[in-house]
Amino acid sequence: MKPQLSRRLFMGMTGVAALGATSAALKPAMAVAQSGSSSAPKYGPAPGVAKLNANENPYGPSKAALTAMTEASAMGAYYVGDSVSRLKSMIGERFGLPPSQVSLSSGSSGVLTYFTLAKAKEGKILGTDLFWDTTTRAALRQGGELVRTAPTGDLGVDLDALYAAITPEVSMVQICNPNNPTGMALEPDKLRDFCIKASKKCTVLVDEAYNEITDDPAANTMVPLIRDGHDVVVARTFSKIYGLAGMRVGYLLASEENTAKTANYSLGDYALNQAGVAAAVASFDDTAFLTFSKNRILEARQLIVDAATENGLRVAPSQTSFVYVDLGSLDAEAFRAAMAEQNVLIRGIYQDYTGWSRVSCGRLENVQQYAAAMPRALEAIGA
Repeated sequence: MKPQLSRRLFMGMTGVAALGATSAALKPAMAVAQSGSSSAPKYGPAPGVAKLNANENPYGPSKAALTAMTEASAMGAYYVGDSVSRLKSMIGERFGLPPSQVSLSSGSSGVLTYFTLAKAKEGKILGTDLFWDTTTRAALRQGGELVRTAPTGDLGVDLDALYAAITPEVSMVQICNPNNPTGMALEPDKLRDFCIKASKKCTVLVDEAYNEITDDPAANTMVPLIRDGHDVVVARTFSKIYGLAGMRVGYLLASEENTAKTANYSLGDYALNQAGVAAAVASFDDTAFLTFSKNRILEARQLIVDAATENGLRVAPSQTSFVYVDLGSLDAEAFRAAMAEQNVLIRGIYQDYTGWSRVSCGRLENVQQYAAAMPRALEAIGA
């Protein structure tokens, strides 16, 4: 008589067999991935391509961040937990705010979008003609309204025009400082005075994505105004100087009231990932890496400025990891296409500023590739 297997034992043996079959099936797949075949996933730009169109810092992640990401990824089966509290505490301690006034999201685009959605329910959003307005689009799709003011003659932010445009219907002014796409920074004292004055009428949101790259980050930040009780909100990101654009971590600093408004639209910790938060924690106080990154960015920026000047072009004065190049009467979209023909990726037209072209400060060899391609591209579009 054959021995009878219990249902539990049978199911257990079946599971083991299935696991063995799965492991066997995985082996050839892993072998293919490790062999570097064309079917393996590719990350980042292809070899020979100078990717200078998204203001990434190609020198990141730092060694400390890579180590932390590897360790955290081993716990990738679990949602983020204590690491979020630790990062909020680190950020709050640096800026003199309690962790409860720090909101995290997938890049600063998350918190910028959440807060703009909240404020768009209260009234109109006011901004300049040229600023990184991507984070207003969700609010606009929900029926919100964005009012724009013209820049100064040199494409700077006209603070007087912005203040004059604040009506009782405006709930928030959004300023990008330094500005994207121009790269220009406002004079700290003038911006501070504007924020104090304007915040008596509405909330002022300052996007400081590139603050750490400016000549004087401490002077350029508006975070102290939050501590002083003004209706000011500041957004920061780990995507730029920290070289973690692909890991998606950003944060918002605000009053308890404004933090609560952000939370009403946020996905909370579920919008974060273990590796990204771990990388942010490891990078936050890595001064050696931050100094190295900033030096490389400034070196690349000067190479871009020199290339533009040598080709008879002028640039907007940048305090960021990109340069806004004035092509004069030439078309920026045509220039973008001509550069792409030489494997150099840059940005095209913003709004209706057809003669201005933005290029990022990537690796030095990629910026040199941009400089070398510039004469041919300009000739191709009729320079």
